[in-house]
This record gives sequence, structure tokens and C-alpha cells, in this order.
Amino acid sequence: MDFLKIVEPYQNALLHDLQQLCRIDTTLIEQPDNLEAPFGQGLRDALDYILRLGKAMGFKTKKIDQVAGYIEYGEGLEIVGVLAHLDVVPAGDGWRVPPFSATIEGDRLYARGAMDDKGPLMASLYALKLLKDNAIPVSKRIRIIIGTDEETSWRGIAKYMEKCEIPSVGFSPDAEFPIIYGEKGILSIDLFSDYKDETLVSLISGDRYNVVPETATAVLLGNHEEQFLSFSKANLYHGKAEVKGKETLLKMFGKSAHAMEPDAGVNALLHMMQFLALKTKNPLVNFVASSLKDSRFRSMNLAFSDPEMKDLTVNVALAAINQQGGRVGLNLRYPIHWDKEAFIKRLQEKAGSVKVKVIKDSVPHYVAKDSIFVKTLHEAYIKYTGDRTSPLMTIGGGTYARAFKNCVAFGMLMPGREEVVHQVNEYLIISDLMKATAIYAEAMSALAVMPLKARM
Repeated sequence: MDFLKIVEPYQNALLHDLQQLCRIDTTLIEQPDNLEAPFGQGLRDALDYILRLGKAMGFKTKKIDQVAGYIEYGEGLEIVGVLAHLDVVPAGDGWRVPPFSATIEGDRLYARGAMDDKGPLMASLYALKLLKDNAIPVSKRIRIIIGTDEETSWRGIAKYMEKCEIPSVGFSPDAEFPIIYGEKGILSIDLFSDYKDETLVSLISGDRYNVVPETATAVLLGNHEEQFLSFSKANLYHGKAEVKGKETLLKMFGKSAHAMEPDAGVNALLHMMQFLALKTKNPLVNFVASSLKDSRFRSMNLAFSDPEMKDLTVNVALAAINQQGGRVGLNLRYPIHWDKEAFIKRLQEKAGSVKVKVIKDSVPHYVAKDSIFVKTLHEAYIKYTGDRTSPLMTIGGGTYARAFKNCVAFGMLMPGREEVVHQVNEYLIISDLMKATAIYAEAMSALAVMPLKARM
């Protein structure tokens, strides 16, 4: 069956539904006292919307404690899981169109969340609809599992796992094609200092560990305007300064990117730290400026790489410092054979008076790339792309695939396309969206009849 031809008449409806979803601002807002919308009204509205859509298509749906849900088709004891999420990282500034307008221009749809992960979620839902509308036989249940805080704490998927059945196999449409069979570990570390600073009044930057900070704002006692502007110009940085009474307000601008590859962005916080290190003896500022200035720990002689998962990386993600002390948040992506304990010990030794504390750790995820399961997905991809040469990969990103044992990340970014996740002017390519829908339909139908013993 040629799902790429079958999906053509669905394009207008798919795009309409996707635009409606993308127009809901699903930036997470913590509301712990609001049991009806604990992650904010936008996420509650988006979850309700996608579940209503699934129900209207004739699927079984379920909401789990306002933080997760699923849409299901088929019968059987086993479940094929498709794991997606509704939440987005903050939109940031500098968009050419409003970030939640879901503007279509030519073959592109612009929106925060278009690629991460609302477009792939809608492609998966319509792939399920293709199976239902064409009465494709399945011997397992296919369940699209929807989380609402993937970009932060994964409480939605944890609630699902607590209350619902775990899939036998599955994929997350939240990365790249052909297949991501391994994901680096994700380690968040905070650096603390109680240094009483007489010069640096405040430094604020970043709000998520998994995003390269695009702005940093600092206040220094004294007049530092000319020096800051000269420093910014000399280093080709984008900075602004304004003297306000006895203080100088400094702003540094960069470019946001996903923390899995910090060098894809421009870290405004690091650039600000480099200037502040010229003005203060604050050990936290000086340690970051001198020792964390590259994304691979080379300046600290702590670099690491392995043949399959490649480099250990670090994103200097956030800072909150005042005259009483403060903290800096780091986000590391680490390969499977890295000695984590030895690294943390050495990091603390090099940090001196700056305290090192592990905040969160998610270990690496790995599925054998020569398994029947992975080969089944790969053949679905090849059928609609003809691409047999693009390699299967491991990544530094963390997707819902790592929540379950037999799960991989599968699209929907096509090889050679620009990486726009977590960046300003995020967009998806509509023709790629339709092709991904066909690939997902093919993959779902194949997994739903795959014998149990042939899985791995």
C-alpha cells in the first residue's frame, strides 16, 4: 500500500488541525495549586484539543490527571507506543512572524513547536487515521502517548507509566530520520557560591537547562558602559549598556539552540561572564569564564568521546547571582562509557570554593541497531525516501524514547534539513510532514503485526 498517495487528500485537514494546535501557547507554567491545569492553561487546552480530535476520528482516548493522555487504535494484548509531547520551550525574541501564529509561507509552517513536537504528533495522529480509514489489519493496539512537560521534568510521562500499560515496542517522532537508536545521558549540575560581591549587583540569564541562553542581563556598580561596548565590539559580540545613576545595566545577546549541541547557538551568558570576570573576583564568575568557555571541557582537560556516541558536551544554561552569592546551571550530554563519578570528583577539585551539586541525571539509552525492530522502522523510512545511505545515529538530545526499553527516536527531521528545534523562527517543511505521515503509517502497520519473538 502506498501511504504517500493515500495521504494526499488529507493534507488540508492535517494542516488546519496542526495550525490550531500550534496557535496554543504551550510554554509550561507551573500551577501546583491548580489541579485542573497544573502546567498552565495552554497545556490543558492543547491536551483537550488533541484528545477531542482523536475521539472525533473514532479512536479511544484517555486523559491522565490533566498532564498526559493517549489516543488508541486496534485490539490485542500488546501495545505499540508512539510517544510525543505538547509543551514547547519559550519562544524567545526576534521572530519574523508571531511564534504562535502558525503562519504558512510556501512549503513552510512557522511556529514554536512546529518541529518539536506538534508537527510530528499531528503526523502520527493522521498516520493512525490512515490505518483506520483504510481498514489496515493490526494485531496489537497502537497508542499515541502524549506528555505535557517533556522539555522540563517528564512528570506527565511518569504519571502515564504509573497508571497505564507500558508499550512492548515504540518510537518517538521527536528527532531525526532515519533512526536514533541511542541517546546520550543527560546530567544537570548546579555550581554554587556564597561569595559576597561588592561589584556585581546581579546577573540573570536562562531559564531551562536544555536551551542555550540567548540573553544575559547584569548590573555592575560604577560606570562600565564604554568598556563593555568596546569588549563586545572587539569580540564580535552583541552587547548593550546603559548607565543608571551609580550602576551600569549590561545586556548581552546571543542565539538560542538545543543543549544537545551547544555550538549551534551563541551563548550570551558565557560572553557576559567573560566580561564580568574582568570586573569582579567572584569565584563562580571566574570559574565559569575561565574553565567552561568551550562546550567540550577541553580547557579543563576533561574532554571525553567514544566512537558511537561521540563527545561529552556542556551547555552553560542559566545563572542567578547577586551580592549574597548565586548559582550557575550546567547541562551535560554524556556518552555511554563515560566515568561519571570520576568526572564529578575532578570537577569539584578544579572548582575550588565553588560547590558542585548534581541536580538530575538521566542515564544513556540504547537499542541494538541490528534488531528486527529497528530494521522494520528503517525499511518504512526507505520505502518513502529511497535513502539507504544515511546512517542510523546516536544523539545528545533526550526524547521520550528513553522512557521505555524497546523504543527509539524516529524522525521527523529529514537528513540534510536545517536544524531549527529550540531556535527562533522554528518551522517545518510541509512536504516533509506529509512524507513523515506516510512513513509513520507504514511503520505503525508493520510493528502492529510484527511477531513478539522477532522484536529484538
